[in-house]
Amino acid sequence: MIRLGIVGASFARDAYLPALAHIEGAKAVVLASSRMESAKAAAEPHGIEAVYDDWQRMLSEQELDLVCIATPTVLHAPMVKAAIAAGAHVLCEKPTAMNAGEAREMLDAARSAGRLHMIDHELRFNPNRARIAEMIAEGDLGEIRHVNITNIGASWNDPAGRPKGDWWSDASQGGGRLGANGSHQVDTLRWWLGEPASVVGQALTVVPDRVDPKTGESWTATADDLSHLTLQMESGALAQVFMSGVAAANMGNETQIFGSKGTITLSNSDERMYFAKAKAGFEEITVPDPNADLPGLNKGIWNVSVLEVLREMTSAIAEGRELERGATFVDGLRNQMVLDAVIASREERRWIDLDMGSAT
Repeated sequence: MIRLGIVGASFARDAYLPALAHIEGAKAVVLASSRMESAKAAAEPHGIEAVYDDWQRMLSEQELDLVCIATPTVLHAPMVKAAIAAGAHVLCEKPTAMNAGEAREMLDAARSAGRLHMIDHELRFNPNRARIAEMIAEGDLGEIRHVNITNIGASWNDPAGRPKGDWWSDASQGGGRLGANGSHQVDTLRWWLGEPASVVGQALTVVPDRVDPKTGESWTATADDLSHLTLQMESGALAQVFMSGVAAANMGNETQIFGSKGTITLSNSDERMYFAKAKAGFEEITVPDPNADLPGLNKGIWNVSVLEVLREMTSAIAEGRELERGATFVDGLRNQMVLDAVIASREERRWIDLDMGSAT
């Protein structure tokens, strides 16, 4: 039996624990959160008796095969390194770390210990996006010329919409749209198109002045609520990503891929995918997710796709093999290099060249 420990109650409740109910040979045996009441609330419905409000104590007292980390970004590197030192393999949420230096430390620690390592970029396990990867590789779209991805929401639009202390709005804790969503988009583009050569972009705080909805106390957000980036890929393709949390209405995630032989559109509002060959109309090519209707799984591609993430990770551990799918800490480091370069681009107001070959 693969023994799992989870750090972070929210994503455990929403995704990890519902997914683990469908995996034989793996069981969450312990859960830690910064607040004991949160840990208990997430653990009790799944029969987990061991709960902690101290993750370091959890690692010292529990013998675990796999540790899943879903905490504020600022804690990723210390938690990953401690879990590896305790002998566990690690699945870590995105963004990988606060910067590429921390991401490199995480990779080096996992390699030195011979532990499996994965960043939870669930989109690599989504059937529609996997089909896009296949179609690009098989040449169905011809030469990929440009990709447009937009992710538009309203979560940060209302100045009184988020509580004081919200870590997603705190740059010092690794919050912000660039890390939360941009890391997924960068990883997906690298998976589909290969490595980027250079990037230009910005990470902006459009609504810094905020009010706690319960207390009325004023506070200042420091993390980006609007970000955009343009990647010049080594292949020559141009990929543009625009992410906003300050729109008045949610419009979700829209993806458009333009090749010399065809075009693909995909909307995650309904997960329907369409393909048009050159000089022809669009036809639906949606690939249903066989896990979408499993009992207990929360709806949405993020929650559903975690099941296959955990299946791959736990199977690799049980079989004593390397990972065959998913984003490893190498990918996490390369994604982080791009995110760091976007920040540098904003500060220096220029394109930043990328040396992805240095992240091996």
